[in-house]
Amino acid sequence: MIISSTLFAAFLGCPTKCYLHSLGRTGTGNAYADWHRMQNESYQRERIKCIKSEYAPDECRIGLDGVGKLKTTNWRLAVDIVVRVQQLESSLHAVESVPPLGRGKPSQFIPIQFIFSNKLTRDDKLLLTFNAFVLSKQLGREVRLGKIVHGTNLVTTKVSTVAFMNKVQKLTGKITALLSSKSPPDLVLNRHCAECEFQTPCRQMAIEKDELSLLATMTEKERTKLNSKGIFTVTQLSYTFRPRRRKKALAEKLEKYHHSLKALAIRNRKIYIVGSPKLQVEGTPVFLDVEGLPDHDFYYLIGIRFQTSHGVIQHSLWADSVAEEAQIWADFLCILTKIESPVLIHYGSFETAFVKRLCERYGEPPEGSGAAKALDSVVNLVSVIYGQVYFPTFSNGLKDIAGYLGFRWSDSTASGVQSIARYHEWAAFGESSVKQALCTYNTNDCEALELVANKLVELQQKVLSDHKASQQDDFVDATLLKREHPHGFKRNTFVFPELDVINKAAYWDYQRERIYVKSNMNVKRALRLASKAQPALLPNIEIELARPRLCPKCNSRKVSLKNKGGKTVLDVKFMRHGIKRWIIRYKFHRYICLDCGGTFQSPDRPWTRSKYGSGMIAYTLYQNIELRLSQESIDRSISKIFGFPVSLGRTNKIKAKGAEKYEDYYQSLVKKLCSGRLLHVDETKISVRGRAGFVWVIANMQEVAYFYSETRQGDTIHNMLKEFKGVLVTDFYSVYDSIQCPQQKCLIHLIRDLNDDVLKHPYDEELKLLAKSFAALVKPMVKSVDLHGLKSYFLKKHLTPVDRFFKHLAQIEPQSEPASKCKQRFEKNRDTLFTFLKYDGVPWNNNNAEHAVKAFAMLRHVINGVTTEKGLREYLILLSICETCKYKGIDFLDFLLASEKDVDAFAATRYRKSGHRKQKFRVFSNLPT
Repeated sequence: MIISSTLFAAFLGCPTKCYLHSLGRTGTGNAYADWHRMQNESYQRERIKCIKSEYAPDECRIGLDGVGKLKTTNWRLAVDIVVRVQQLESSLHAVESVPPLGRGKPSQFIPIQFIFSNKLTRDDKLLLTFNAFVLSKQLGREVRLGKIVHGTNLVTTKVSTVAFMNKVQKLTGKITALLSSKSPPDLVLNRHCAECEFQTPCRQMAIEKDELSLLATMTEKERTKLNSKGIFTVTQLSYTFRPRRRKKALAEKLEKYHHSLKALAIRNRKIYIVGSPKLQVEGTPVFLDVEGLPDHDFYYLIGIRFQTSHGVIQHSLWADSVAEEAQIWADFLCILTKIESPVLIHYGSFETAFVKRLCERYGEPPEGSGAAKALDSVVNLVSVIYGQVYFPTFSNGLKDIAGYLGFRWSDSTASGVQSIARYHEWAAFGESSVKQALCTYNTNDCEALELVANKLVELQQKVLSDHKASQQDDFVDATLLKREHPHGFKRNTFVFPELDVINKAAYWDYQRERIYVKSNMNVKRALRLASKAQPALLPNIEIELARPRLCPKCNSRKVSLKNKGGKTVLDVKFMRHGIKRWIIRYKFHRYICLDCGGTFQSPDRPWTRSKYGSGMIAYTLYQNIELRLSQESIDRSISKIFGFPVSLGRTNKIKAKGAEKYEDYYQSLVKKLCSGRLLHVDETKISVRGRAGFVWVIANMQEVAYFYSETRQGDTIHNMLKEFKGVLVTDFYSVYDSIQCPQQKCLIHLIRDLNDDVLKHPYDEELKLLAKSFAALVKPMVKSVDLHGLKSYFLKKHLTPVDRFFKHLAQIEPQSEPASKCKQRFEKNRDTLFTFLKYDGVPWNNNNAEHAVKAFAMLRHVINGVTTEKGLREYLILLSICETCKYKGIDFLDFLLASEKDVDAFAATRYRKSGHRKQKFRVFSNLPT
């Protein structure tokens, strides 16, 4: 494989890019990479054309090749030269031939590189040195000097290739090893990805592999150190975080950045806070975002956004050229002067450099002015976030964090490097649509910046108020995480097998069964008793199946015995006041038809493929679902109490079979609930193999159903209830607000929140007055419900006090923030707080669903996060049946023993046997349909 200039330049950016280029692969495209390549090619053509005009026609050569031609001295400039030697190939833009300084001395050859950028990088000099290295091998003598012509001002920079020659030789060796290897290099994301045509597929592959290089703040040295410890993925890294107490002397110093905590935030999809992030905004926050050309030190767009009493104001100050930069700077200072106590807030170091440079170029505002104070106290949100707030994003970039918070850019492909290409496109063609797109992108950045700042203020207030984060909150205080003791009981993992052998020899079981038994007769006797074989399982009853009269295939009577068979079913028998082991032995024969030759058994077989009977299956499900015993405990207890040979995992298989049996009824139950006239809904969190998920509950007065979703987003519940037109009773989770139906919010939730607010702000008289007024409004309603039940005939009289309460609420203007928020909450939910006064049978709280959630919470302790998603769905099907039986007044075990698949059908038979009419929840005529 030949190492060309293209491959060398690609390797400087990324080894993976070099490897893909060597295979002839083409990327999915990158607008900035394409523009950068076109700019370089155009610049190269123009410069070659200009430099050729400086020489006579006979002094220029195009496309020289071969050592002899290069060594001829009858030319002074050669362009577009391709030099090949050994496994190296160099594409030289130009080579200048300098006459020898004295007799007998050779001519000097100076390679020339054309680069359109105004600022050179180390990679540009390394690429020139590589070309000089190949040229020197071709000539057989050292090339010690090269030139780079770059930028709009055609600056010529001389480069001493000797200084970079050792580095180039090392890189060439690495490229040779890379191309000779049969396997691709390790995928590592870096800063070059933003301007690479393979950006999209590489990032997708890194996400699939969960690569550590996804963490943008991690250096190569840190990544290598983690790899040496066997940590290669972000998920693995997340389990290494250990919260530590800080010394009081270091309390005021910033915490160091923890990559493991960042990984933990990504795994749990929550924000982790270390210490107390300080975002002091004493004045009017002004959100600043600047667009510019770093290569030219030119800023062409200043975006500022701030709030006034009249609403949000957004300014986009545009400069068509460098000459107008001073004007937009003056306009920017003028706007700041008109804002009362402006506080500039930006994101990253680009705006910091912008303020510093333009103050030096065009002067600072008058000392003591609002603009001068704003420029002296600029707030960089990155410094607030770094080391203190860990968002569940791979980087701390504005686009990643704002995207996590729900913000979406108008153009999802827009980025900082892409805007550079877009501006040059506008400068070349002057299209107004391109200018508008750049202004829109800048405005979106300001909006995203405001969103992130507001989130930081919210988190800061919660930390300062000692808010105890619940499972529903999206943040975790890392200082409150449980600290694991390093010397607790755990299974050791040894580096060397010899150590593992020694460690196993010290286990209690090993020593008792292999060591003590040889010297202690009491231990030997105890082991003999423990290993005593269990007696054979004798059947309680034997049943022999009757002989069939006809062949089931041809109805022939010529049937003959073929051989004998048997089936033993392990079961339990429920008596009036107890339970006993019950083993049934079925005896049967196999028969052969003398006419058709077919073999068959008796069609009346009372057993299934399982070796356990229906009583044992019902008893197992009852213990697992209703009594909330773990599957392992059930397996061990059945083996001990009944003497059945039970292997671990049997209960799990029975649970799966039970869920399959009741699947159809479960689906009909969900459909019935979603098409009813009243529905209670709630949700709770569950861990499924380390991944967070949510279990939702839908219930009415007589049925309950549970279902699982991976997220708390409302797509699942919206799809289920899109046709629901009854009354929906829920808590205040905003997902339910978009469901188009009458709703009743749980007043218990509201009352508890009011009580918590009053306790947090005991001296806020306005808040106390609002809470007391609301309590006085609701108390007579609760009394009417106790007297007459949920009947609108008796409850509608309370609608007048409700209207009076909200009219009084509209007239007051609370001064305190808690009271203002309380008023806003009342007004926002006015139409959903007292729906129960208008409809019959609608409760004023969501206790029906919360009671069902408690049943699942008890089962969740048994599951303990080790179940799979399939296993959890099986649990939820059976729990839905169990709770529905309870709501209907039916014993779950009786239903299981009846082998009935429909709870309603079983309930009907129970009501008939007891001589009572079936109790129905009263469906009132004024409920919505």
